[in-house]
Amino acid sequence: MRSAKLLSVLLLLLVVQIVYAQKKQAPVVVNILFTSDAHYGLKRAAFRGDTSVTGHKVNAAMIEAMNTVPELTLPADTGVNANGKVGHVDYVIQTGDITNRMELPIQSAAASWAEFKNDYLNCLKLKNSKGVAATLLLAPGNHDISNAIGYYKPMNPHTDATSMVNIYNLMLHPRKLLTVQSFNYTKDKVNYSRDIQGVHCLFITLWPDSAERIWMEKNLSTVPSTTPVLVFSHDQPTCEAVHFTNPTPPYKIISGNKFENLVAEHYKESNSVMEKGTGTDVEQRGWVKFLEAHPNIKAYFHGNSNWNEFYVYQGPDKDVNLNVFRVDSPMKGKYSGIDESKLSFQLISLDASTKTLTVRECLWNTDIKESRPRVIFGKSKTISLK
Repeated sequence: MRSAKLLSVLLLLLVVQIVYAQKKQAPVVVNILFTSDAHYGLKRAAFRGDTSVTGHKVNAAMIEAMNTVPELTLPADTGVNANGKVGHVDYVIQTGDITNRMELPIQSAAASWAEFKNDYLNCLKLKNSKGVAATLLLAPGNHDISNAIGYYKPMNPHTDATSMVNIYNLMLHPRKLLTVQSFNYTKDKVNYSRDIQGVHCLFITLWPDSAERIWMEKNLSTVPSTTPVLVFSHDQPTCEAVHFTNPTPPYKIISGNKFENLVAEHYKESNSVMEKGTGTDVEQRGWVKFLEAHPNIKAYFHGNSNWNEFYVYQGPDKDVNLNVFRVDSPMKGKYSGIDESKLSFQLISLDASTKTLTVRECLWNTDIKESRPRVIFGKSKTISLK
């Protein structure tokens, strides 16, 4: 009898050890949903059979689709947690243009922020691996900033810093909350970092120009050089010439040369804006040197020019290789703006144990006749963060 009890106890201990070992060896997967360019205030020409559809309605539909992601089974690819159930979402990242620029007849930034707050802060029902509400992480876009500081075309009101103030307060948690009246874009930049399962994530204001890189350098000086770093920003790695500060004294925002003064760095290549998407080689070279000095920066995520794309940024002289993930917009997608079945956001899955990251395209509007949103996985890319 005694030997039988002893055997039972030994078997129980063995089972406990096996379960513990399995739990210890199980990969720690962090799931992040990534989107950008909500553009509240705009209207889509067509969406799900309706015309002139508000950003509020379209973003709400996307949020409804996002809420179904934990139920999904991942494709049987070679990525993180392949063929496994998503199960949880730990973070939702949105990299700006929450509001659309307030050119007539677009609504105010305050009205757009109220709609965003309802959809993203109140209607997201996602839970992390501990059953707690997923964390929302934000970065500002060029439209948010222009609304706060002014633009070279008329806006109504002339300025409204509501979205910038709320992004700043929510992400930086200052002791004294900013107000629309106290906001000063020169010093109130939305720069912060988060450590996520051994990966250091930088969230910066618009683009890593020379001024932003001062903050980034200081931040990264506290991080071991072996720690992988991800950068989340609004603009693509090339930035846009119009986003730089007017190089002509008194350096103001004027209609004559169309500089928007969104990044602190003065444009160096001419006194007028060159063709969109080109003419930032001089400015990019400073950014490339920064990347060369910090090889642990492993990936860059952005919106602004919106479609789903996984590509490698090489710089103007092709002397760097940075994995880049461009995300679609629910309102202004280059392709989804024409074909709504291409509307997408991204699921970022991070395996902390192997330092592997997979980004999967999530198509959320492929069949407008379905009564319940159904997310379908599209393209994917897996990279090593080692």
